[in-house]
Amino acid sequence: MADTDTVSSLADLMDLSATAPAEFGETAPVIRTGPEAVLRQQEIDKQGRSYATGRRKDAVARVWIKPGSGKITVNGRDQEVYFARPTLRLVINQPFQVAGRDAQYDVICTVKGGGLSGQAGAVKHGIAQALSKYEPALRSAVKAAGFLTRDPRVGERKKYGRAKARKSFQFSKR
Repeated sequence: MADTDTVSSLADLMDLSATAPAEFGETAPVIRTGPEAVLRQQEIDKQGRSYATGRRKDAVARVWIKPGSGKITVNGRDQEVYFARPTLRLVINQPFQVAGRDAQYDVICTVKGGGLSGQAGAVKHGIAQALSKYEPALRSAVKAAGFLTRDPRVGERKKYGRAKARKSFQFSKR
């Protein structure tokens, strides 16, 4: 008995929602949830690539991705040559692994500033941003892993009267 009342009341609500915009003169915003809801549009240039900028510490990476065989080029060199440490290569490939898109996109990026670890983090941030622009449906998975958030930690500047950012010169009482 309660199920039929619920169904009839839901049908009544649907009828009311169909007539509501005509009565009030404005259309109400429709909020959709689920896999069919894509709130963002795909951003692709004329060459079929998606572009994003990634940042980490003092490093800035400009990243372009396009469908391909999984080749990653950093500053004109292969990733194995530029990032010799395997841990840095793992960091770069994390967005693809989380999204389930291993070896499906070619990446071309230029990176400046900072050290190798900061540059790898910047490339990872740029890949995650570009991937979410190329396939907006993957944004929730990449965002849940925390790859779209820029890591705000930067090196502290050196202050005058100090040896480094916080270290003082040796104190001599006499």
